[in-house]
Amino acid sequence: MLYSLLDLAPVPEGSDIPEALANSADLAAHAEALGYHRYWLAEHHNMPGIASAATAVLIGHIASRTSTMRIGAGGIMLPNHAPYMVAEAFGTLASLYGDRIDLGLGRAPGTDMATARALRRGLSQQDSFPQDVIELIGFLGPEDPEARVRAFPGQNTHVPVWILGSSLYGAQLAAQLGLPYAFASHFAPQALEEALQVYRRSFRPSVYLGQPHAMMAINVFAAETDAEGVRLRTTMQQAFARLRLGRPGKLPAPVDDIAAHLDRATLAGVNAALSVSAVGSPETVRADLTHVIDRYQPDEVILTGQIHDHTARKRSFEIAAGILRSL
Repeated sequence: MLYSLLDLAPVPEGSDIPEALANSADLAAHAEALGYHRYWLAEHHNMPGIASAATAVLIGHIASRTSTMRIGAGGIMLPNHAPYMVAEAFGTLASLYGDRIDLGLGRAPGTDMATARALRRGLSQQDSFPQDVIELIGFLGPEDPEARVRAFPGQNTHVPVWILGSSLYGAQLAAQLGLPYAFASHFAPQALEEALQVYRRSFRPSVYLGQPHAMMAINVFAAETDAEGVRLRTTMQQAFARLRLGRPGKLPAPVDDIAAHLDRATLAGVNAALSVSAVGSPETVRADLTHVIDRYQPDEVILTGQIHDHTARKRSFEIAAGILRSL
């Protein structure tokens, strides 16, 4: 089973964006050496703790620092962009780095509505996501000499397109179009099981994919002991709570007792959202990963985990890679 890595280029408290971007490049090289299949970056806006807003630019930087691992977007939030410009950007990346570039597409804006307006997109009440996906795939596909509008770069690059989602909508669309599907179970696991069933049951083979390929996201906070893994997770618990409360900021430092920092109701909601996680020592993380993989039978997993200390983050993904190789 393939295992991959999702990076948000986190900006920890006490750090800045240049350091965060340098850390992402360092983590990518580390992940490639550990056998990770893909390294995906996600588009978010107006969030002080995330440095991957200009996702295509950062993908190019990461691709230049690696040589074999696939590099891509997990994902580009298509409502923020004209499909034509996405095709040009990813066509350029594919022209520079060959068949190593992936394009995952999301339907949400990845930000608040005021920022969506600042992006000059997303103001229409009509859902054009399916049409935009089809249009974008066309710009990346075989060159049509009769077409009045063609993407250069873009045409004939055949960048693989994924549908991302956290509901049945994305699963149904990916199945209808015959595209690979990635579920955001690392922060919205409620519909995971049903979405995978719908995707696999409804999948229509296409020129892009002959059989369904489903990927699920798992948070990993691995360390030498259970206690240290639990402590590492408190960074993401705090960050997620602040986001839900409308107070996003830089990635907070871990704490010894999360219950002393979040009230009971908030903590319960956060833990439910982050329930697809593997937390603790190598032995505990192995058991957690085995349980999740056995239950959902994904074709691929993509690991993530907002960890404050860069060295600890690298070590967490190193422990996880060793476990997944053996599984």
